[in-house]
Amino acid sequence: MNKRLKDERLDSLFEAILTLETKEECYSFFRDLCTVPELKTLSQRFHVAKMLTDKRVYSDIVEETGASTATISRVNRSLSEDYDSSGGYALVFSRLEDKK
Repeated sequence: MNKRLKDERLDSLFEAILTLETKEECYSFFRDLCTVPELKTLSQRFHVAKMLTDKRVYSDIVEETGASTATISRVNRSLSEDYDSSGGYALVFSRLEDKK
């Protein structure tokens, strides 16, 4: 874990998120916590990560998501082992696949 990121307030936020049990609870909590554009940005990055994991090309990702190439590159770096990825995307995608 990046020591610059980890702190007591973020720990508290993550503990709160871990109490959520349904999608509706997530909608309620995150709508109170974030602005609509912030949520759209987070969901866009997540969608970009999924498309990159599925080996989709940048032009398709731009067209489908509206994400900038800079955003796609940033997400792609996060997925890269060379970038010292924390593996968060891979963990979530694996668990989502297991649920199918």
